[in-house]
Amino acid sequence: MTRRRHDQDRCHGFEQGPIRPPSEARSLLIRVTRNCPWNHCAFCPVHKGARFSVRPEAHVIEDIDAVHRHVETLKGLADSAGQISRQDISEHLQDLAVHEQQAFAAATHWFAGGMSAIFLQDANSLVVRPDQLIRILRHLRSRFPRVDRITSYARSHTIARISDENLTQMRQAGLNRIHIGLESGSDAVLERVRKGVDKRTQIKAGRKVKAAGMELSEYVMPGLGGRDLSRDHALETADALNRINPDFIRLRTLAIPGGIPLAEEHRAGRFEKLNDLEMVREIRLFISSLDGITSMIVSDHILNLFEEIRGRFPDARAGMLAVLDRFLSLSDQDQCCFQVGRRLGIFTRMADMDSPKRRARVDAFCDQHGIGPDNVDGMVDEMMKRFI
Repeated sequence: MTRRRHDQDRCHGFEQGPIRPPSEARSLLIRVTRNCPWNHCAFCPVHKGARFSVRPEAHVIEDIDAVHRHVETLKGLADSAGQISRQDISEHLQDLAVHEQQAFAAATHWFAGGMSAIFLQDANSLVVRPDQLIRILRHLRSRFPRVDRITSYARSHTIARISDENLTQMRQAGLNRIHIGLESGSDAVLERVRKGVDKRTQIKAGRKVKAAGMELSEYVMPGLGGRDLSRDHALETADALNRINPDFIRLRTLAIPGGIPLAEEHRAGRFEKLNDLEMVREIRLFISSLDGITSMIVSDHILNLFEEIRGRFPDARAGMLAVLDRFLSLSDQDQCCFQVGRRLGIFTRMADMDSPKRRARVDAFCDQHGIGPDNVDGMVDEMMKRFI
């Protein structure tokens, strides 16, 4: 056994990875794998330079048992209303070893959030052997039988290779939601950004998840096609989702931080990034092209210009398009104001621009920093890099 393999197999105490979906903010994070087994996507800054590994099953079980043990302690510290004083938590924390403190902190966060969901980390937990994952899921259910949801990220390429029987067994063991980074349904876009999967496989994987009885969240990245492939990106992505009909479609607007392959393509002029106005037009084309689905559209990330693009198809389509059309009808100065106010967190909805107090704050910031319609795109790009 090599030293590297030996180090990977050694238990380093309770572990948590660097990422989770925003919708899993209150979930207990249980790390099954480390990093990403693909790790070639040109737009992704996470896990670059990090080696992928599967955590030993025994270590994952130890983490689950540690959280269970600390949850039982927290229940004992809670009063009749379920509240725990900070002093009691602090005093208990001081008596624990460092590796136990990490597990206790995770248990405390989860306890405070209602203990309703568990998320398996990191980027693709379904890459582990099905029998191993099923044992982990069953252990989670035995320790936390009242949990409503156990979820994981997965790659379409991985899902497509798992048998229907194994997927059904995973669902029966407790895995009831899968998050997949579809990103695009355009083969031209997928190839350029090195996604490692094609549209046909994306559709196959999404349908397999649904057939297994699991909820499916598909992530779409507006802007990923750049200027030249924007239309193809919008239309082909909508077509793929029309064929899948996922439970959730979640928008994650493209940002290009330094240090990723797409940043070099952008600097060299081989990738032309959309500005906010172009992005709105692309999103409008995408939403207007969705058809025959009952998916919930969610825009739950600060990278997105519109948090209020939210609702279930088909009923919510008109309202979402109305939001986009309102922005497109604004003057250049008002569009600039909303772009800046949204990224500052002052605006969350288009209607927030009608607040004199909020509008004055954004106008003052723009005046102070010399921001106007002619240079707002560059300023927005810099702000978005800080959110990644």
